[in-house]
Amino acid sequence: MGGVCAIVVTRDRRELLRECLAALEAQERPADRVLVVDNASSDGTAEMVLAEHPCVELLSLAVNEGGAGGFHEGMRRAHAGAAEWLWLMDDDTVPEPGALGELLAASQRLAPPPAFLASRALWRDGRVHPMNALWPDRSRAARAIEGAERGVMPVRSATFVSLLVHRGVVDRHGLPLKHFFVWSDDIEYTSRVVLSGEGGWLVPTSVVVHKTADPHTAASAPPERFFFHVRNTVFIALGPGRSARDRLVRAWVLVSTVAAYLRANRSRASASAVLRGLRDGVRDRP
Repeated sequence: MGGVCAIVVTRDRRELLRECLAALEAQERPADRVLVVDNASSDGTAEMVLAEHPCVELLSLAVNEGGAGGFHEGMRRAHAGAAEWLWLMDDDTVPEPGALGELLAASQRLAPPPAFLASRALWRDGRVHPMNALWPDRSRAARAIEGAERGVMPVRSATFVSLLVHRGVVDRHGLPLKHFFVWSDDIEYTSRVVLSGEGGWLVPTSVVVHKTADPHTAASAPPERFFFHVRNTVFIALGPGRSARDRLVRAWVLVSTVAAYLRANRSRASASAVLRGLRDGVRDRP
């Protein structure tokens, strides 16, 4: 079949999903398919999709498998349907009209073809969303120069907030790890691709608005969410195929974010979330 399959993962955010789907319909270069993965919503999400967007494919999961499980299943479905490009986003992502067209145009300017391309994700007020600020890859000068010549920037990892992934990445690296449930599954997946030697790029002219309630980071999350940040960062640091340098980077991320979190959240629940995350990260590695 080829073409682009947009994959939107959602759970109990019907109004945000409605806005996301409207933005997908308004693309100057629309996706060839749109697949909504519904993580067992209870707010009428599935009914809204079927009634208002009859051309959208709906994959309803029986239980909530988290963002990681949603993207895993959505990418599996799109890849099996022979999509060439998989355009990944959460339901609170609102792409500007030229977002997809700019990603595809950038893919034509790069050789060899890129493994993935990321949009510039802004918060509601126009600032770069801190949760989606990407780390530039400065380790390979030739790639950085190539990016400057072609209007893109090489990155070490990216988030699933408007990420265009080539189907060959799934062929070579499989699907995102369901076991992460939420948070960092995208960082694990994309950094693993980059560490293998493949190219991932930020396309600054492709812009989306990430409509979270506030411009949060992991350090501002409640304990039940910060637990996943700790556990999943340990998963990444101890995972296979990581260089010693990358493991040190992950350890630095973990120590710095935990220290900031505990300074801002001096409660027993916060400390418990950190300890449980460390324990489960070592004990329950996928």
